[in-house]
Amino acid sequence: MKARLPQGMGGNQSMQSMIRQAQKMQAEITDVQEEIEKESFTTTAGGGAVEITMNGRKKVTELKINKDVIADSVEDPSTLQDLIISAVNECVGKIDEVSESRMGAITNGVSFPGLF
Repeated sequence: MKARLPQGMGGNQSMQSMIRQAQKMQAEITDVQEEIEKESFTTTAGGGAVEITMNGRKKVTELKINKDVIADSVEDPSTLQDLIISAVNECVGKIDEVSESRMGAITNGVSFPGLF
């Protein structure tokens, strides 16, 4: 049994139009990904005791630690470790949030697993 397209859809033209739209969306997604990768994202933890900066590729580019926190961590480094972990996780979350927001604007909220 042959599938039939609804009348007025113009089979080939409709498929070509969908392909063009998909290609346009792919190009826009690539542009947004490249923009995000070039951006810097900064977060702090512990009221500014630890500050971390990452690029859009989620690579740490800068880490600042307040010297008072370092002095307090000599005996027990676990607090400093927790602050660094918290700052990293928050920064990664910020990057993910920005990515999802910008990609959602292109895809109208449709999620493509593995794409972003």
